[in-house]
Amino acid sequence: MFDQVLAVTLIAVFASVGLIAGAVTHFTLERSSPTRRRVREFLTPAKSRRATGDVTELYEAASPLLKRVSALIPKSPKEMSKLQRRMALAGIHTQSHAVFYAASELLAAALGVVIPLLAMGWHRGQLYALLGGVVGYFLPSFLLERRIKRRQKEIQNGLPDALDLLIVSLEAGLALDQALLKSSEELEIAHPALAEELRLINVECRAGKPRLEAFKNFASRTKVEDVRSLVAMLIQTDRFGTSIAQALRIHAEVSRTKRRQRAEERAAKIGVKMVFPLVFCLFPAFYVVTLGPAVIKFIQAFGAGGFASGIGGVR
Repeated sequence: MFDQVLAVTLIAVFASVGLIAGAVTHFTLERSSPTRRRVREFLTPAKSRRATGDVTELYEAASPLLKRVSALIPKSPKEMSKLQRRMALAGIHTQSHAVFYAASELLAAALGVVIPLLAMGWHRGQLYALLGGVVGYFLPSFLLERRIKRRQKEIQNGLPDALDLLIVSLEAGLALDQALLKSSEELEIAHPALAEELRLINVECRAGKPRLEAFKNFASRTKVEDVRSLVAMLIQTDRFGTSIAQALRIHAEVSRTKRRQRAEERAAKIGVKMVFPLVFCLFPAFYVVTLGPAVIKFIQAFGAGGFASGIGGVR
C-alpha cells in the first residue's frame, strides 16, 4: 500500500513539474515571438517604447534632433577609446557601462586584497592579498574577453542564416536597408547578437552615414573574419555594379561550408581533449577498483603475521 502511494506521489510530482516547465516555456516563447513583439510595438505608446531601450526606436525618435544624432549613434571605432572598442565588441554601446567596468576593476582588486587580510591576518595574508589584488583586477577583463569571444562565435555561426534571409528578402523585391531590417527582426530569437548588429547598420544608414561606411563599422565592431570578407565582397559588388543577391548566395554557401568545417574540426579534437579527463579522473578510479583488492591481498600475505612470516617461522 505504501509503495502504491509513493508511486502515485512521484508521478503527480513529475507531472506537475512537467506542466509548470511547459507552461513557463510556452509563455516565454510566446512573449519573445516576432508576432507578439510587433503587436506590442503597435499597442505601446511612443514614450514607453523609447523607455524600453530598443535601439531602433531610440534612434528613430532622436533623428529629428540633429544636434543629438552624433551623440546617439555608435561612433566610428577610430574615434572610440580602447575600452569603448572592447565594450562594443561585447555588444555594449552605452558609455556608462565603461565607467562601471573601470569601477568593477578597482572594486574587485580591493576585495581581492581585503578578503585574504581579514581571513588570514596581516602577516600570513600579505602574499595572498597581493595575488588576490592582481586576480581581482584582471577578472573583469577576463569576463569581458569571454563575452567577446562568445558573441563573435554567435555572429559567426548565425551569418549564413542571415545571408539566406537577406537573399530571400532581396529577391522578393525589398531594398537592402529594408532587407537588413527584416532579417534583424526574424533573427531576434535565434541569433540576437547578429540581429542587433544588423539593426545598428540600418540605424547608421538612417542617421546619414554612407552604407559602405556602416558596413565597415559593422566589421570593426565585431572583428569576425567572415564579416570582414562579407563587407569586402559588398564593397566590390557596389563598386562594380554586380548583382548583390548572387554575390550573397555564393558567400552564404562559403560561410555554410566554413561553419560545417569548424564543427567537424571541433568534433575531431574531442578524442585528444578526452585524454586528460580519462587520465586524471577515470583511470585512478579504474586502478583502485581493479588493482585495489590484489594489493590488499599482497599486503595481507607478505605483511606481519601473513604467509611470508609463516614461511620464515618454519625455517
